[in-house]
Amino acid sequence: MRQDAWVFPNIDPVLLSLGQYELFGIPFEPAIRWYALMYLMGLGVAFYLAYNVADKPNSGWTRTQVSDLLFNGFMGVILGGRIGYVLFYQFDIFLQDPSYLFKMNQGGMSFHGGFLGVFIAMLYSAKIQKRSFWQVSDFMAPLVPAGLGLGRIGNFINGELVGRPVDMDVPWGMIFPHVDQLVRHPSQLYQFLAEGVLLLALLLWYRAKKHGRMAEGAMFGLFCIGYGIARCAVEFFREPDAHIGLYLNLFSQGQLLSLPMIAFGIYLMNRHRFKEATV
Repeated sequence: MRQDAWVFPNIDPVLLSLGQYELFGIPFEPAIRWYALMYLMGLGVAFYLAYNVADKPNSGWTRTQVSDLLFNGFMGVILGGRIGYVLFYQFDIFLQDPSYLFKMNQGGMSFHGGFLGVFIAMLYSAKIQKRSFWQVSDFMAPLVPAGLGLGRIGNFINGELVGRPVDMDVPWGMIFPHVDQLVRHPSQLYQFLAEGVLLLALLLWYRAKKHGRMAEGAMFGLFCIGYGIARCAVEFFREPDAHIGLYLNLFSQGQLLSLPMIAFGIYLMNRHRFKEATV
């Protein structure tokens, strides 16, 4: 073990405990957790970015429409993320105990499940607000990375989804004592930078470059490509799920689930390349 390596601090995932109670004879301990707080902060950033666009003259959006859209999207993230995690990563446990789906206190969220949940939420919102799906998805795309990045900070605070052991002497390698004594990549922070900071910067740059006019569906397509590439790249530094491992001793479940996103994004950006629409 390297003596100068960073050591992961023992952070309590519970920010504030609200006591112990019983409801219908079932004990429960309500608490404010860091991970949930990160999601709420991500939602706050999404509201800020969305209102900033809606408040511009002739934006075509009102704050009420934005609030409804974000509420539907948030519900899609929570429901889709949980269902996706159970089906994609813990299906064997679900078969043995279907009630595991509702055991949110045991953790487990999947981005790809959340993505599908948000996709359905955007379809619903587009129908209710009488807009095209692509207009809704293009508006939503730049609002997502902040939540993704802050969610990875939540993963880091929880000390979960740790990285693989480092192959070389890197100054930012970290030991996670609750896992083992190996020096590992802090892959959660890599994902924060790639899926959060860099992806958000890319989408905002693209929107500014197009001055509010772009091919319909292009922004959503760029998000799919950007996230898919970022996820595939960082997965090479992230410890694969022990019960799944690597396919062909190389590719993780997260990478395989990201490949269709990249293909779909490329399809969107080419299909709508010559069709301009106001976003």
